[in-house]
Amino acid sequence: MSNDDQYGGGGSHGEVGGTGQTRTRLPDSPSDAYGTPRRTPRASRGLITVVGVVVLLIAAIAFANQSPDTPPPTASNKPPTADSTSPTGTTPVTTKTAGIPKGFAHDEQGAQSAAANYAVALGSDGMFDAARRRAIVQTVYTPETAATRQGDLDRLYSDQAFLARIGLQADGKAPKGLMFISRMHPAGTKVEKFTAESATVSVWASSLFGLAGEGSQNPVSEGWYTNTFELRWINGDWWVSDFTQKDGPVPVGRDQRASSAEDMSAAVTQFGGLTYAR
Repeated sequence: MSNDDQYGGGGSHGEVGGTGQTRTRLPDSPSDAYGTPRRTPRASRGLITVVGVVVLLIAAIAFANQSPDTPPPTASNKPPTADSTSPTGTTPVTTKTAGIPKGFAHDEQGAQSAAANYAVALGSDGMFDAARRRAIVQTVYTPETAATRQGDLDRLYSDQAFLARIGLQADGKAPKGLMFISRMHPAGTKVEKFTAESATVSVWASSLFGLAGEGSQNPVSEGWYTNTFELRWINGDWWVSDFTQKDGPVPVGRDQRASSAEDMSAAVTQFGGLTYAR
């Protein structure tokens, strides 16, 4: 069948068969020169045996893995559920004080909604106006905190060096022909601690800050911050007793062309703010 050496293709040198020689077996013939025909091996019996051994081996391994000495996976190793960070659909509050939503639910969702809306108020351009700043502070902070914090905030937002650095006039207003923009947009909230009397809630938010208009030396830019609020439940609502802020997390910026000053001013004028609910 082949001229390869390993198949006896080298001629008549004693190899079985030799060149041009064949052997023909006549099945079940008594004159077979090669003896009694061999029985065909029963491959099915061997295959069943091998499969049975493999099944037993797999079962033994599975049983060994179920040993009580192997600790079960902890909850911290499980991935978060699909809806762990999704909005709940809870209806936002309908009552407001000084334009700020008030009357939040006495639960974790209510605390998160309060923190998100207070972040918007404290990050608004109203903090640069003396009358509006006082109304915001009295509405958001606890009475005792507002009494001690009001003076510090008045000094901060009326500091001439600070106002000049961000391009505002001494009265906290934008120069003629420019529009001052300061907005906070919550992207998510997280309960750090919660009890019936107090809560600590972090709000991750983006901000728009700067002056829109021709010739602005401080164009409107975007920033990302995490604001953490210490809340207290007083007189049927959540109030801020302390507030801290840190940078980030900051996403990678997209390669988008910045809008013109006119488009930015128009957007701020035409798009109103939102009431946030968890």
